[in-house]
Amino acid sequence: MTPRSACSLLRALLLAGLLALPGIGLAHETVETVRDTLDPDFAAGKSAIEGRNWRGAIDSFGKVAVRDPQNADVQNYLGFANRMSGQLETALKHYQRALQLNPRHRGAHEYIGDAYLQVKNLAKAEEHLAALDRICLLPCTEYSDLKAKITAYKTAKH
Repeated sequence: MTPRSACSLLRALLLAGLLALPGIGLAHETVETVRDTLDPDFAAGKSAIEGRNWRGAIDSFGKVAVRDPQNADVQNYLGFANRMSGQLETALKHYQRALQLNPRHRGAHEYIGDAYLQVKNLAKAEEHLAALDRICLLPCTEYSDLKAKITAYKTAKH
């Protein structure tokens, strides 16, 4: 092996290793996305969320959750749909379950932070912002979005 090809191989292995780490790359999320998009109920749930049909999203993702109870993305979507429909207690339970399944789930940390702001629990929202700060080694939208919402919350009168 030439030095040039060895260097190329080393770079490829390093990149593959970085992408496999949770919170850095999308390797794990891409695999789940491909698997999930093959599930018609998962696809229906995403379509329902895009159409702001919260009941439809809850029904569709609920079916997926029965078949795949270890899927953190499904729990996160259930949390989101429940939160958007005003069911904050149920939403918090789904977000907490998503984080039990995947403690580095950036979306669940952002959304549970949003939910905690809705129930006026700034301290818990800030805990999830701190978690995102640890998880996002590179800038991530989940961190910046939650940080902006916390800043706005603090400047508003509560």
